[in-house]
Formats: sequence, structure tokens, C-alpha cells
Amino acid sequence: MLIHCSQERPLATQTPTSAPPATWKTLLSFAIIYFVWGSTFLAIRVGVHEVPPLLLAAMRFSAAGLALVLWMLARGEHLPSRREWMSATLLAFFIFVMDYGALFWAEQRVPSGIAAVMLATIPGFMALSEILILRTQRLTARLGLSLLIGLGGVAVLMSHSFNAGGAPIDTKGAMALLCASVSWSVASVGGRKLTLPASKVMSSGAQMLAGGVMLIFASAVFGEFKGFKPAAVSREAWLALLYLIVFGSIIGFTAYVWLMHHQSPTKVGTYAYVNPVVAVIVGYFLGGEALGLRTIAGTLCVLVSVMIVTTARKPSTS
Repeated sequence: MLIHCSQERPLATQTPTSAPPATWKTLLSFAIIYFVWGSTFLAIRVGVHEVPPLLLAAMRFSAAGLALVLWMLARGEHLPSRREWMSATLLAFFIFVMDYGALFWAEQRVPSGIAAVMLATIPGFMALSEILILRTQRLTARLGLSLLIGLGGVAVLMSHSFNAGGAPIDTKGAMALLCASVSWSVASVGGRKLTLPASKVMSSGAQMLAGGVMLIFASAVFGEFKGFKPAAVSREAWLALLYLIVFGSIIGFTAYVWLMHHQSPTKVGTYAYVNPVVAVIVGYFLGGEALGLRTIAGTLCVLVSVMIVTTARKPSTS
């Protein structure tokens, strides 16, 4: 998972090949990263209402990461070296503990569709990270405008003075989601200088597994094991977790890697526009979440910002 954003946000890419794939495979894979990833936000909301958020995230990524690592070992791949494990663990802390941990926690307070929209600000924060950290991009009028539009969308969703119907989102939840976006963007930009396994699937599996283990410890530190009774968790919540593991992480990521191997990154990256819309619609029809003018206006602003950032050509810094 890397950016990516949202939903399930990918951690790595592969170079497209010249062999044209079957059309049905391409359509199915796009459908998975569009609609499955977009629907995972509601599944998270369902799960965290009964399972402590960090524990739920730990179960999801431990299981998915272990499955991907074992799959790669069965295909003849080698385990990551010590240095690669250290890099994977460092990235996992920012991506899975800080980013996903904050997302799961926030969805106790914030509607799933709005959470997806808030995380769609990641491309903007990545652009800022490239400007401030790597210095591989410079601030242009176009980029500056896009960032302002995105921040405007966030302000609309959070503002208590903006009278557009519907309550503003919870401030603590919104702050957690913004911190999650910043954490993901810093990890994605800084991770380019780290040594990771050549196999992108093994790399992502190792990061998920390391993140899952750290989330287990974080869950214990925050006392989530106390009073938690698995037998009291409803079938609906367990099915939500199973959906996140199998469809959101394993199948979703496999479809993403396959697309990156056969399609251009620009085409695959369109999921960043679609996922928040899918999440908002799914949250409205299946989760009973509000869909008023505030949500629509904030979502449009953030999506316009994402489209400008991701389609802008990077000017030379020299």
C-alpha cells in the first residue's frame, strides 16, 4: 500500500510491461481498487464500534502481512535482510501505527465517508514534504492554489461557523486524521531513501507485519486488552474485520500491484479521486451517514485539490 491514500493506500509500485492484459482483468482490478478500497472505511467504522481501534488495526495488518510474507516465501522469495527489516519497521511505524492507528481511532468519532475525504489530503502533504524535505519540487502558484483549496475543504468540514447544514466533524477526530495524512506523506517521501526488499509484495507484507506487531504493543500500552471480550463481539464486526483483511488488504493490494505492472501510474492513481466518493456514498446508503451541503462542498474542494496536485508537472528545483 503507498500513495495511495485512503483508503487502502499502496506501499509500492512496479514498472508496467508491454504485454497487453485481458480487458476483464483490467476492469476487475480497477473495480477492486475503486470500490473495495472505498468501502473499507465503512468496514473500519463498523469494527471500531465493538473492537478497540488499535487492536482491530493490529489484527488486520498482522494477518494480512503474514499472509503476504508466507505467499512470497512459497513463491521462492527470500525473507528481508536485517537492514531491510529495519527500514520496513521504520516505515511501518509511520504508516501503520501513526497513520492507520489514527484513522481507526478517529472513526470512532468521524463518519467513515468524511474520514476518507480527510485522508485524501495526503497528496497535498506529500507535495509539501517534497518541497520542504527532499527539495525536489518548488512551490508554484498552481500548487499553492491547490493546497489552499484542499485546506478550504477541510475548513468547511470542521468549521462551526459555516452554516450549510449538518454538524461539523469532531475536532479531535479531524486532528487525528490530519496527523495521519502528514505521517503517511512523510513516510512515503522519506522512504524513498531507505533500503527495502526488491520484491514489492514482500516489502509491503513485511511492512504490514511489522506494523501489526507494533500495533499489538500499542494496543496493550493503551490498555485496550482490559475488558475486551472477543465472545461479546458481534458477527457483523468480525465480518468487517475479515473483509478488511481479505478484500481490503490482500486482494486489494494484489489488484493494485497487478495494475501497476500493466497500466501507467497515472491511470492507477485515479483511485485517489474515486475512493473518497465511494466512501461517502457507501457511508450514506449503508451506514446511515449524513450527506448534506457541508459534506458535498468539503468533498469537492478536497478532490479538486487532489486532482490539481496529482496532475501537475513537477518543476525543476535547479
